[in-house]
Amino acid sequence: MKKQYKTYQETEQYLQHVVSQHPNLFKLQSIGSTHEQREIMLITASFDVEKAESKPALLYTGTIHAREWIGNELAVKFIEYIVDNHEYNPELINILSRNTLYMVPCLNPDGFEYSMKHFSFWRKNRRLNHDGTYGVDLNRNFSVGFPGSKNTSSNVYSGPQPFSEPETQAIKQFVDSHQNITIALDYHSQGNVFFPAHKFNHEAEHEGTDLNMLCANMARKIYKVTGRKYGIHRGKPPTNLIGGSGREYYYSRGILATVVEVGTRNIPDYMQNMTQSINENIPAVQYALGEAINYSTHAPKRVTELNILKIESKSATLTWTYEEDEDIYFEIYRNTKNKQACTESNLVGITHAQEFTDIELDSGTMYFYYIRAVHRLSNIKSPFATKIRLKTLLDHNEFSRVLFPGKSNVGYVGQYTGEQNRQHFGHNSLFIGINQSKGICTGVLEFSLDNIPENAVIKFARASLYPMNRVAAKIEQFGDWSISFLEQDNVADITNFEDIEQAESIETLGQTVPSDALTQGIWSHWTFSAHECRILESNLAKRSVLFRIDGPKTLPLGRDSQMMQFDIGYGKFGGGIHYRPHLEVIYTVPETEVVLSPTRLCSLSKKGVVENELLSGFSENDGKTYGYIEFNLYSLPNPEETVITEAFICLQNKNTPPSDRDICFNLEFVDMNAISYSDIRNRTNIEYVGYEATTQDLVRKQKQYFIFDKYSQLTLEEKHESNEAAAFVIRATSESESYAKLIDWHEAGHKNEVKLVVKYIKRRKKPTAAVTELKASNENGRMKLTWANPPTKAFVGTYVVRNRFRPPRSPYDGVKLYAGSDNYTYDSFGSSKISKYYAAFSYDDVPNYSEPQVIHYEAHQSTAEKPSN
Repeated sequence: MKKQYKTYQETEQYLQHVVSQHPNLFKLQSIGSTHEQREIMLITASFDVEKAESKPALLYTGTIHAREWIGNELAVKFIEYIVDNHEYNPELINILSRNTLYMVPCLNPDGFEYSMKHFSFWRKNRRLNHDGTYGVDLNRNFSVGFPGSKNTSSNVYSGPQPFSEPETQAIKQFVDSHQNITIALDYHSQGNVFFPAHKFNHEAEHEGTDLNMLCANMARKIYKVTGRKYGIHRGKPPTNLIGGSGREYYYSRGILATVVEVGTRNIPDYMQNMTQSINENIPAVQYALGEAINYSTHAPKRVTELNILKIESKSATLTWTYEEDEDIYFEIYRNTKNKQACTESNLVGITHAQEFTDIELDSGTMYFYYIRAVHRLSNIKSPFATKIRLKTLLDHNEFSRVLFPGKSNVGYVGQYTGEQNRQHFGHNSLFIGINQSKGICTGVLEFSLDNIPENAVIKFARASLYPMNRVAAKIEQFGDWSISFLEQDNVADITNFEDIEQAESIETLGQTVPSDALTQGIWSHWTFSAHECRILESNLAKRSVLFRIDGPKTLPLGRDSQMMQFDIGYGKFGGGIHYRPHLEVIYTVPETEVVLSPTRLCSLSKKGVVENELLSGFSENDGKTYGYIEFNLYSLPNPEETVITEAFICLQNKNTPPSDRDICFNLEFVDMNAISYSDIRNRTNIEYVGYEATTQDLVRKQKQYFIFDKYSQLTLEEKHESNEAAAFVIRATSESESYAKLIDWHEAGHKNEVKLVVKYIKRRKKPTAAVTELKASNENGRMKLTWANPPTKAFVGTYVVRNRFRPPRSPYDGVKLYAGSDNYTYDSFGSSKISKYYAAFSYDDVPNYSEPQVIHYEAHQSTAEKPSN
């Protein structure tokens, strides 16, 4: 197998040959030499290569860890790809005309050769340490976050001081002297995941959106080739973030930098796995190279003042400010999941304006928005604006809940871990799959349904898990992971492996997830079908629902692990409230129906008003005649808590017009203090209710139903809220008013033949009062927030969010810090050295969210103040 991989000498010889054949396209140089006096080779690729330094550039480094051969192998294959396609591929031609590639196939030549010829698992370089041991982990030897480890035998020994090694000195000197580098890719194995750079805090930064989108779009290119999904994981609290790596050093120099972890083994089967990894990453590297110019001084400025102007149930409006430039337009991308690619498929708007309304959205749904400025002549794009996250409002008849399992209701049970299984609940990650030490491991999730009414009608449900590590899933394209409903009545103990493993599975949620579709650092979601929503409804009477998470239950010969690790939010390795498994539910409740009889009905014509009759049509002597109906709405409940879900007026025609006469009858709202023929006749504002009834309708059936549309329902609610009667007229229309025909809609003494049917649910329409006295103070480096909750009966809790860039207009636009009925919380992972906004939203049981109370914390202050706007 090793013979299929190129040695360092073979790589060097190949690069020399390429340069000799294409001197205007490639240039080869040594940027330094190693302890064993091997040259560290860097190849430059660009059209008119002598001018390469004048173009924006991508830096590629590979095999900084000796046993991770993919970096060197992919570099060679990418150079081959350029050689074969630079004359014919229009995309590659455009990229090489505008950008430069700096490629170091192997940054650790000594370690790489030692790994190939002596000990394949070798990781470090070949420095002879003072105590006779060998090697420094070059990816811990950079200055940013230098760990300063002392154990020279450790695989992650960082060296005596930063840049103590000739390899890291060489790449540092090259990067420092090439200001045109805008993007850096550092290729490693294993994990099928991107690890973008960070700044050793857990605060957002503008470049964070750029990094996630760079990785997401590269991941999309990979997926198009093999269908494999790569994760994106920047690190999360309370994880100790890796220090001393090249990635963070490049990032500190203003370069977008990410590690790319490829495959599931350091040295995989070349023909079966390595070729796949190479083929899927070639278009990804090409994409990243093409992006270099978009992060250079040639690019338009980033949109920096992106805000939410308005959120409705079916639409959202964004606004931003930008220096006026007739050559600039804006691309708006919309995603329904975080860290999804921004491509043509989700480009929802192109505009020169500085406002955009996105329409036809789903209610109660999370959306992520990204914006770039684009120069219309050069087509160079700006970096991304900091993403906006929002959730559309619920529809008028909807409620929502996000359910979390308690600590004792989430964990995993292992085949061989016996009594330890009880300790796996609320204190450890979810390990799902199989390995040699634990055996089969199965996850358990139990959610209380106490916050959802037993008679709820579930419209939408989705279960979500956060994959935090897939390194132990070592086998490509082997096994599936799934979530299923369990028959909980037969489970005596959820911490017992046999009870869970042998429990009856009622239904598996959606599709199983194959191993190559499992990601790390990106939420996995299982959306319920309509049938699965009915199963969830059947559990409402039991007040809880139990799920089992299954993975592979066997291992191929010679393999020791196929295990995924999911976060539970609790315990030593838990990421807190942001990473807990959860179940989202949107539901409604059964309607109540009330039938209203009219309080007044009459006919209006030139001759005047005739009470207690209901005629409409055309009279030979009096011209057009209108029918008038009035309903008192007092019998409907409290308008603040009544949502009309359906309404219609039922009329019965006592006679019919001739079938050859084309007459239509409309039911219309009227809003008038005094009712007279002239008032009705001369109206300018006409509001139709439902569809018209035609001559054919009246001939075919005697009962006519005028069903209220959405606008008519809202008008009816407005009448209810203002304690007004609801008044309507029946108006006949025809191309000619010469037809002498009146339709009788009412028989004297039978008012119940005319009726208004209203269906409604009890639900608050408006949010409760906002919180007051929001304050933030720095307590020993940790931010404490306090506020006063509104003293209203409808108040349920307060939702607190942090946003570094703008005052949050949505409770979802930022990092959630707290949701509950207390009046204080701590920002445990925010930095007191970074300015930011905090917002608090009160909410009721729908939930409807109040307008935010916002304060701005300045890093040099000990307390925060309300922003001046």
